Amino acid sequence: MEKRTCIECNEVFHGRADKKFCSDMCRNAYNNKLNSSSNNYVRNINNILRKNRRIIEELIPDETAKVSQQKLIDKGFNFSYYTNTVTTKTGKNYLFCYEYGYLPIEGNYYLLVKRKTEN
Repeated sequence: MEKRTCIECNEVFHGRADKKFCSDMCRNAYNNKLNSSSNNYVRNINNILRKNRRIIEELIPDETAKVSQQKLIDKGFNFSYYTNTVTTKTGKNYLFCYEYGYLPIEGNYYLLVKRKTEN
């Protein structure tokens, strides 16, 4: 066994030649720092998507609804983020936040829909 230096806390420790950390705590701290900026970005995007989903869910009494663009904006809907698109046979492009979708229609209105999920 040879002396090694922890890449997180710089403490000297004994261990295998390929060991980089003196403890699990240092390994976790190092990896958390390494991934924190990308995790924050992903977390922020996921929060926006969940908020968009909640807004659509609130506005749909059944499976569909017609809502003005201003009402969506007033509730904080962010049109830049969605999880996927679905193009119908007639060429209409629905944008989805998980199972809830929206389609721009005439007069600054949106058709809100809920995708039927299979159990």
